[in-house]
Amino acid sequence: MIDPRILRDDPDRVRAAQAKRGLSDEVVDRALSADAARRAAIATFESRRAEQKQLGKQVAKAQGDEKAELLARTKALAAEVKEADASREAAEEKWQAALMSLPNLAAPEAPEGGEDDFVVLEEVGTPRDFAAEGFEPRDHVELGRMLGAIDLERGAKVSGSRFYFLTGVGAQLELALVNLAMEQAREAGFTQVVAPSLVRPRAMEGTGFLGQAADDVYRIEGEDLYLVGTSEVPMAAYHSDEILDGASLPLRYAAFSPCFRKEAGSHGKDTKGIIRVHWFDKVEMFVYSTLEESYAEHERLLGWEKQFLDKLELAYRVIDVATGDLGLSAIRKFDCEAWIPTQGKYRELTSTSNCTEFQSRRLDIRVREGGEVRPAATLNGTLTAIPRAIVAILETHQQADGSVRVPKALQPYMGGREVLEPVQS
Repeated sequence: MIDPRILRDDPDRVRAAQAKRGLSDEVVDRALSADAARRAAIATFESRRAEQKQLGKQVAKAQGDEKAELLARTKALAAEVKEADASREAAEEKWQAALMSLPNLAAPEAPEGGEDDFVVLEEVGTPRDFAAEGFEPRDHVELGRMLGAIDLERGAKVSGSRFYFLTGVGAQLELALVNLAMEQAREAGFTQVVAPSLVRPRAMEGTGFLGQAADDVYRIEGEDLYLVGTSEVPMAAYHSDEILDGASLPLRYAAFSPCFRKEAGSHGKDTKGIIRVHWFDKVEMFVYSTLEESYAEHERLLGWEKQFLDKLELAYRVIDVATGDLGLSAIRKFDCEAWIPTQGKYRELTSTSNCTEFQSRRLDIRVREGGEVRPAATLNGTLTAIPRAIVAILETHQQADGSVRVPKALQPYMGGREVLEPVQS
């Protein structure tokens, strides 16, 4: 959640942030009203409690009729205190709900607008000119079939639409990508983690995934558990309710986990292949930092993502995501989008967000530096999301006969294999 002091002291700043995201500022007025009601309820409760304590002292000294009258008043006041306490709790819940509904305040540097209003920061590499090479590129679906790497038909038969099997060299590619990503992360000082994919509601709510993204989340019926869409969720909750030593920061983790998404609202989009699926595996970077250092750390995360894409020998661009397309918890987000030849456009492969203190306030993660204790800052960044990385590799490095060249950095993790050869025509 945002710092409540900003809402109280500078509500116009919060209204402006809402407008920049394309959202109504009605929630700001609602939160301010809830805060005022909460403060009034606290004052009423404390006044009644003080009166109750004072009356208790008088009862102890009184006798006869006076004591009887005071006892009667004590009984009535006890009911008033109980009612005031219930009103205080209700007002607190309403205030917390209003505060939790406010997204993080978008960074001034983030471009304003919707999904298509991003700003291109950099283009790396040049998309292959297949026409100049004399052949029409095949899409990843056909290449996956020819290589015996992707089985969509059996994926749909077993699990339904937007599911798949990776087989043979497809499975080898996944393991190679995970190992390359984890090795890069380890060398950069990250602690490697295998994270759970089932979490309690607090972890989901604490990271902001039960807000605007709630429709995309799988809940386990009959269990107080959710399937995560990213290991950002368990890693954000990893240090919940803890006070971290400021001298230990930044704490950097690289977490592998399966990820699950309903893909709500994506009807008709990317129905072919493994671009948009309900399950995929991913290696996610997650960092605990101080607020002041988080901005530089965000740039470092982007640098590690670019380093990984360079190892895959892909043409890609870096975009500054517009405010209307930011998640609830992010103040700014950079996406790396790889060129997909058969689609003739760039598609997101990685994303990195600075969430400042938003998640740590919800999850009670604090930092002690000297005599001061304050909320930590959290950041996340995709190192590799397997299906889209495989799509980009197959389509970018294909050859006229349907074989696919293996990027040099991946070859040691593929048993030294330099080329994936077709097993079907």
